[in-house]
Amino acid sequence: MRRLLVGLTALAAVLAVPVPAQAGGRPHALVRTDAGWVRGETTAEGRQFLGIPYAQPPVGGLRWKNPKPVEPWKGVRTARDFGNRCVQTASWDPGYEQPSHTEDCLDLNVYVPEGAGRRPVMVWLHGGGLTAGAGEDIVPDTFARQTGAVVVTVNYRLGAMGFLATTGLDGEARDGVSGNFGMLDQQAALRWVRSNIGRFGGDPGRVTIAGESAGGRSVCTQMASPTSKGLYRAGIVESGAYANCAARAHGPAVEAGAAFAKKVGCADLSLACLRGKSSAEILAAQAGFDWGPVVGGDFLPVQPFEAYAKGAASGVPVLNGANKDEGRMFAFAQFDAGGTPLTAERYPAVVTDAWGAELGERVIQRYPLANYPSPTTAYGTAFGDYLMACPALRLNGALATRGPVYSYEFADRTSPPFASLRELDTDFDFGATHVNEVQYLFKHFGLQTPLNAEQRVLSRQMVQYWGSFIRGGVPRADGQPAMPDRSELVLSLRTASGGGNSLSATVHQEHQCDLWDAAVLR
Repeated sequence: MRRLLVGLTALAAVLAVPVPAQAGGRPHALVRTDAGWVRGETTAEGRQFLGIPYAQPPVGGLRWKNPKPVEPWKGVRTARDFGNRCVQTASWDPGYEQPSHTEDCLDLNVYVPEGAGRRPVMVWLHGGGLTAGAGEDIVPDTFARQTGAVVVTVNYRLGAMGFLATTGLDGEARDGVSGNFGMLDQQAALRWVRSNIGRFGGDPGRVTIAGESAGGRSVCTQMASPTSKGLYRAGIVESGAYANCAARAHGPAVEAGAAFAKKVGCADLSLACLRGKSSAEILAAQAGFDWGPVVGGDFLPVQPFEAYAKGAASGVPVLNGANKDEGRMFAFAQFDAGGTPLTAERYPAVVTDAWGAELGERVIQRYPLANYPSPTTAYGTAFGDYLMACPALRLNGALATRGPVYSYEFADRTSPPFASLRELDTDFDFGATHVNEVQYLFKHFGLQTPLNAEQRVLSRQMVQYWGSFIRGGVPRADGQPAMPDRSELVLSLRTASGGGNSLSATVHQEHQCDLWDAAVLR
């Protein structure tokens, strides 16, 4: 051992880096990646390494190009602060009061629990509608310790920077399809994990990709992509199956790209013109467009559900679910947040405007105002069932023949609104709305959520469910029913006073999915 330490000291001197220290017997926070040394820090929860670049900054001539491997650096890179957020507007989320105009943002964060041995790995893809958010939106250090998993959170290009589709824009797209740069960033991060995570104590053969909302949709998309094969073992989709995980068709995406280019002042679609625009100009012009992955080509030859039917994600275990009251947040934002709560008189017109006269009439019959405390809640319930709950159940069916699919519904209607909503001066009942489950698993925005005693118990149970799945088993929690691998059964996650965790065969009926499924199939 003494000879080994002497040799290590000599090697460190040659490399001009300090010898790793092990204070208190805990593992050091100095790791050598493929590109160079990084120094993180040791906390009460384990080790963390923040702001590690996994690809070259997509600036200048690399803007709207496929991600390039990060260039090596000399010496030791400090990895104690989050990297830059990718280009995005300001938002109501804590810490997002100012827009980000920084394109040098392709970084990731690694959280390592104490202990030896190869750990399972979870790679978290953040939500935000593919136009907002960052890997730092969750701090999973406690989750990593409790589950024994190494957790990686990822930044990827957003909005126009990540999803601009114009014919011939990406000179490196062998199939002529552009618009998937943000998705390819995610794959670049997964390749970094495959090459480097073993040095952090993770097992590159046991990687679970996970995400919520747009992050869940990203998981859904990556599972359908042939170019992601071999980069992960399992997937977790939280509220991410909206629109059946569908990508944009190539033709309309290119037309939208041309309209965007014209709006930003590059009517001739000149690459030089587009790259000459500042990120602030790009950001200002991207409003009003739909940004997301594009179908066609090597990355995503066919739509996800069609890809699953053809064998994509075969044998991949999936944990998939949604929240009971997904749509309440969206309805609140549309009506009450602006001081114009939906009224009974306007309800029929709003429903008809959303779904057309024929389907709208059936929606009004299925969601009568008498059944809800307010018209906004009635509309939010219908919208959530249409947007999130029923697509999640459809995804279960689409994946059922491909491998195990474990299904849940977060149903704690007493859950505190997530941090962005808690800051609002409102008594609106959000219930178990969109995003609310995230704070039961992680420190959302790095904050401690004010959970009561029963909710803390549910939080621990959810971490156990997620953890056992990440480790490669059936999702289980101490003394609780296992999460079912059957599309007709769903595990409802509730506090003890709310009925506790239980298996339900009625979630499909509760969300009126016969109505919404028939509308989709028409």
